[in-house]
Amino acid sequence: MNNQKPRTKAKSSSGMIRAESIFKRSLVGVGIAMILLVVGLMLTLIIESVPSMKNLGIKYLWGRTWDPVNNVYGALPFLIGTLLTSFLALIISIPFSFAIAIYLGEYNPKGWLSNFLKNTVELIAAVPSVIYGFWGLLVLVPLVRSLETKVGVLPYGIGIFTASLILAVMIIPYAASLGREMIRLVPSPLKEGAYSLGATRFEVIKNVVLPYTKSGLFAGILLSLGRALGETMAVTMVIGNTSMIPDSIFGPGNTMASVIANEFTEADHTLYLSALIELGLVLFIVTVVINMIGKRIIKRFTNE
Repeated sequence: MNNQKPRTKAKSSSGMIRAESIFKRSLVGVGIAMILLVVGLMLTLIIESVPSMKNLGIKYLWGRTWDPVNNVYGALPFLIGTLLTSFLALIISIPFSFAIAIYLGEYNPKGWLSNFLKNTVELIAAVPSVIYGFWGLLVLVPLVRSLETKVGVLPYGIGIFTASLILAVMIIPYAASLGREMIRLVPSPLKEGAYSLGATRFEVIKNVVLPYTKSGLFAGILLSLGRALGETMAVTMVIGNTSMIPDSIFGPGNTMASVIANEFTEADHTLYLSALIELGLVLFIVTVVINMIGKRIIKRFTNE
């Protein structure tokens, strides 16, 4: 009887080690699969873009004209439109995202109002983008047109500014949710120590909470920017869809994602199709570069 117990324990320990080894290998396999997926996406875009690269060369990136009828393709108007709408939306959304995160994480972390606001913010992320497009056309465009009339610009209604407003609403939940969770993870002794020294709540948030959570807050901003760069349907419905470089933030424009969505099914020859796929490759590279820059900034914040 005494010899059977050690054998049972040894078998159990051996089984746990074997299960842990299988679990570790499965995690490694999933990680490798994700890497292969990203590499495969990029290789597919590169291969399908070869005809456009051979015919158009590097001038494709700074070409100002997009004319499929005459086989003239330039990505610059769409690159500018993408960056303008995304960064303008980010600038508009940051104050609202941080305000929601601070309120839910510090001022009112519990209670029915907190739960209601948290669920409402999460619901914003779940609404389909086409619904935002309809809302923009029916509500936002008339308001922006009225604003443009008052400031003395052409009252398009649709354009870069309108698209940025819709994008700002759509990306608020990403930074707000991550920021809220980061603020709630701030150790209580840090805040209690500051309060015991006579600091006000504003001073605690400014000098303790925000410095402690700055890397997480910036990660939320980066997540929001990535969402804004790739948004298609809502932007397509309100941006104006013109292939010209916008002359102001109130003017109509286009983004890389929007022009691909609008024209991909109309591409009736190889060069046209390849030029659109190369536009997707440019969008992919821009997203990767911005994420790499953001990661470096987060790393620098973390090391300070």
